[in-house]
Amino acid sequence: MSGDPSDLSNLRDIVLPPPVSYWPPAPGWWILAAALAALLALFAARQIVRHRHDAYRRAALKELAALPAPLDAEGAERLSAILKRAALVAFPRAEVAGLTGIAWLRFLDTTGRMQAFESGPAAPLPQIALGASVPSDDRAIRNAARDWLRRHRAAGW
Repeated sequence: MSGDPSDLSNLRDIVLPPPVSYWPPAPGWWILAAALAALLALFAARQIVRHRHDAYRRAALKELAALPAPLDAEGAERLSAILKRAALVAFPRAEVAGLTGIAWLRFLDTTGRMQAFESGPAAPLPQIALGASVPSDDRAIRNAARDWLRRHRAAGW
């Protein structure tokens, strides 16, 4: 070796440092993972609460599906009872229990954000339940009831 520092024989290969490891992650990734886990837990808890809260809807829809066709006086009475029970679960008793006739139909339309009961295809439901022979569309009445059960928003939700 020569004493000249600029001599090419003094050149050596560049020594690269070892590659950066992906584990353990930086603290920011741990914080992000913890936040995502907390959000996932909150979402799962909310879905569980909602599923339990909507049990009355599923039961009412199952009862509605079991009603015999065509809709006679007894079937219309049972359909109205299904809707009333669901409304009593979802809304305050004082607001729902005394409703009958047009007031009941208006309540269903208002809470379901629809127009199927008071002036729509399900308007003859009270007359059918009382045994009157009124021309009506059985399927439209059932669809209106099914839509109300799915669409209404319970008080406080």
